[in-house]
Amino acid sequence: MSCINDSVCKLCRRENAKLFLKGDRCYTDKCSFERRPYPPGQHGQQRIKFSDFALQLREKQKTKRWYGLSEKQFSRYFDNASKSKDLTGLALLKSLEMRLDNVLYTLGYANSRREARQLVKHNHVLLNGKRANIPSLLVEKGDAIQLTGQAMGHTRVLAAIQAVSRRTIPSWLEANHGQFSGLVKDVPTRDEVTAPVEENMVVEYYSR
Repeated sequence: MSCINDSVCKLCRRENAKLFLKGDRCYTDKCSFERRPYPPGQHGQQRIKFSDFALQLREKQKTKRWYGLSEKQFSRYFDNASKSKDLTGLALLKSLEMRLDNVLYTLGYANSRREARQLVKHNHVLLNGKRANIPSLLVEKGDAIQLTGQAMGHTRVLAAIQAVSRRTIPSWLEANHGQFSGLVKDVPTRDEVTAPVEENMVVEYYSR
């Protein structure tokens, strides 16, 4: 599992975007990005003119951190996307969106992708009736997701379901919170991807 050792609030400030890495805290007045919307460090408030390369790098870093991936993992996703018949940027976002941990978070069963990854790793998720403990597993159209009985009573899961009204569940997914289940209805289109990223800049970064 990818491990982020830095303060996740600093990551939001570094990328100048709310990455919602802390779950509920990101929606409160305690959100560090809302209180200090500038990069961390003693020079954070200085005006800096970024080069084209720097802008591409920051976009790549933001995308990687939005989904909670390591550099090696993200590079592997890009390599696979570059071999796809789709546009490279679109293929990259599709594969990232259809990771099991991201789908679980998007369905509203976790307050962050980190929490969703823990649920998967701890054997609390069934995919088409079978236990799935690999967060990076890519779901497919028609796949059914179900939480185990132990996870149904977990306080974090219940809290996430109560807070899911803050987010919009995209039309390519269907959630049944009463049954703690979900269905992958389709493959996401670009308009259904909510990540605040410009995938073309990520492609330009790797194509330099």
